[in-house]
Amino acid sequence: MSKGERTAPVILITGAGGQVGTELIRGMSLLGRVVAVTRSECDLGRSEQVESMMNEVGPAVILNAGGYTEVDRAESDSVIAHRVNAEAPGVLARAASRMDALLVHYSTDYVFSGEKATAYTEEDEPNPLSVYGESKLAGERAVMEAGGKHYIFRTSWVFGLRGANFLKSIARAARTRDALSVVADQFGAPTSAALVADVTALAVRAYLRDDRPLANGVYHLAASGETNWYDYSRFIVDTLSRAGVPMSTAVDAIRSIGAADYPTAARRPANSRLDTSKLRKALGVEFPQWEAGVRDVLLQIAASKDVLQ
Repeated sequence: MSKGERTAPVILITGAGGQVGTELIRGMSLLGRVVAVTRSECDLGRSEQVESMMNEVGPAVILNAGGYTEVDRAESDSVIAHRVNAEAPGVLARAASRMDALLVHYSTDYVFSGEKATAYTEEDEPNPLSVYGESKLAGERAVMEAGGKHYIFRTSWVFGLRGANFLKSIARAARTRDALSVVADQFGAPTSAALVADVTALAVRAYLRDDRPLANGVYHLAASGETNWYDYSRFIVDTLSRAGVPMSTAVDAIRSIGAADYPTAARRPANSRLDTSKLRKALGVEFPQWEAGVRDVLLQIAASKDVLQ
């Protein structure tokens, strides 16, 4: 190694096969040597695998994009949900603290009850309605209790080309069904996995360069603006139709219903809006409107229709 040359920091990404993990691999590639592991390579539900992975890789930064995300199934599978969403972050955080590494952990709007009339800030008291929300909140607390360097990014309504999400579900349904009924009394901001990765890259870059790094703590990361599932669905169908994708459901054939008319195993917050001013100010950036990210992914889908097969 020549004088002044530094070894590239190792950046470990868990959940690398998911929608956020996939985008993180792209976003981190210029910042260090990426080690990306999928569930088959490291099951977050098995603490011994997590500890072994951390010892083997010895990362400078850990991005924990893995998690148990089947919200309704978690109601009857709470043990596994807590192992993955609550216990595993604690294992990662304690190992990161021993190694003096930074842990970036991703959480959710589901830690809130949704009863607040305005957007939630990081200072608002969490009160989850579901097992999924409870497990994610427990994971946040485990990370903070470990006492190491950490950023906890709460996000909402995440979508991307990879994995299962609302955007792709509506797009698929609208191609084969004559009409859809979609909940109109739950509000939030659809947030692209690409935006999550881009913001994470900014935060990690500042940390690695010691250039005004973020303080340890919780931050809200979501696209700007707000919508509800019904209007979101109409935007999806209209955008795909205009892009030339054959749709069986016309925009006017999408009917609005209340959450009470669409019962699910897990209760969802009626208000998932997150106030992102703390993170935007800390990084000195603005977040794009939710429509921009949704349109970008939909146009990629239109250009590669096999994504919806």
